[in-house]
Amino acid sequence: MKKDIKKVVLAYSGGLDTSIILKWLQTEYGCEVVTFTADLGQGGELEPARKRAEMMGIRDIRIEDLREEFVRDFVFPMFRANTVYEGQYLLGTSIARPLIAKRLVEIAAETGADAISHGATGKGNDQVRFELSAYALNPAIKVIAPWREWDLQSRTRLIEFAELNQIPVPKDKRGDAPFSVDANLLHTSSEGKVLEDPAEPAPDYVYQRTVDPERAPDTPEIVTIGFERGDAVSVNGQKLSPAALLTRLNELGGKHGVGRLDLVENRFVGMKSRGIYETPGGTILLVAHRGIESITLDRGAAHLKDELMPKYAELIYNGFWFSPEREMLQAMIDRSQEFVSGEVTVKLYKGSATVVSRSSPHSLYSMDLVTFEEGSGSYDHHDAEGFIKLNALRLKTYAARNRRAAK
Repeated sequence: MKKDIKKVVLAYSGGLDTSIILKWLQTEYGCEVVTFTADLGQGGELEPARKRAEMMGIRDIRIEDLREEFVRDFVFPMFRANTVYEGQYLLGTSIARPLIAKRLVEIAAETGADAISHGATGKGNDQVRFELSAYALNPAIKVIAPWREWDLQSRTRLIEFAELNQIPVPKDKRGDAPFSVDANLLHTSSEGKVLEDPAEPAPDYVYQRTVDPERAPDTPEIVTIGFERGDAVSVNGQKLSPAALLTRLNELGGKHGVGRLDLVENRFVGMKSRGIYETPGGTILLVAHRGIESITLDRGAAHLKDELMPKYAELIYNGFWFSPEREMLQAMIDRSQEFVSGEVTVKLYKGSATVVSRSSPHSLYSMDLVTFEEGSGSYDHHDAEGFIKLNALRLKTYAARNRRAAK
C-alpha cells in the first residue's frame, strides 16, 4: 500500500507523538503530509502546532475552530437523549471523534489526498471511532494507523526516533508522563500511569477543570438555563451560542466542583480501563435537561427515551455516530423534543447540581390534577377503583395458582 500513498491528511495536535507520526509518514511512506488541527475547546495555544508543522516542512497546514459545530451538531443532539454510557460517563471523548474524522475525510477530498492518518493507539477505542466514522463517510478512504504498523512501542524508542530526526523533545517528555490527557469543550479525560490501578485514589493534581468540592465556595450559586426544543439557549437570561453557553456552564460548574467522575469502564476493544473525567458544564446541562423534560414530556415518551438511551450511548461510545441505527434513534429523540422548552433553575453547591425549579409554556404538569385541595372535578377518585381491580386481575390469578400448587 505504501507506494500508492502520495498524500496523507494527518490529525495533528502539534505534540510529540503526532510530530513523530508526521515524520514517520514522511520517511516510511515518502508522501506529502497535510496537517489538520481541530480546535474543539481543548484550551492552550494552537499556533505552536502551526509552527512545529512549518518547521517539519509542511506546506498545507489546516487549523480550524470547530467549537460551535462541535457543540451544536454533536454535543447538543447527544444531550437531547440524556446520554450516559454505563450509567455515568457523558461521552466527552467519544462524541468528538466523529467530527474530527468528518473533517479529515473532507480535507482529503479537497486536497486530493490518498489517505488519512491518526495517532490513536492499538489498545484504545479512538482507533475504532476514527476509522468507522471515516469509512461511513467515504467507503474508499485509506486509513493509516501508525501505532498498529511501527515498532516504536516504548517511550524510549519514540524519543530515540525523535532525536534521530531532529524533532525537539520537551524536558517533561523525556520521562514517563504521570498520565495522559484528552480535552475538549465538553470534558477532560485523564488515564494511564498513576491512574491505572483502580484500587488507588486519583492524586489531586489530576483534576484540571474543577476545584475540589470540599474547597468549593460555601455559598450555593443559582443558575437558570433556558431551553428551546430540547437545546439550551440561555444562561441567567443571556442568550448564548452553543459553544459560548457550554463555556459559561463549564466556568460555573468548575468553580463549584461539579462534574467529577472516577470510572472503570468497558472499552469496545474488550478491556476495562480506569479514567478520571471532568464534565462540569455537561453535568449541569444533563441535570437541567432532565428537569425541563420532567414537565414537558409525556410519561410514555419519557420512559421510551430512557429505555433506548443505553443503546444510543453504546453506539456513540463504540464509534457508530454515522450509522443508520444512530440516525434512526436521533430522529425519534429529536421528535420528542418539540415541546421541551422553558426554564430550569439549578443550585450548584460543593460538587452537586440540583434542580430547584422548572417552568414551561408547554408544561403537562397540572396543579388542578395533583392538588390535595378541592379540584375542579376533572379527576374522579372513584375511577381509581376499577383501574386497580383491572391491574390486580392477573396478580390475583397468579397468586391463586401458586397457592393451589403449594398445597
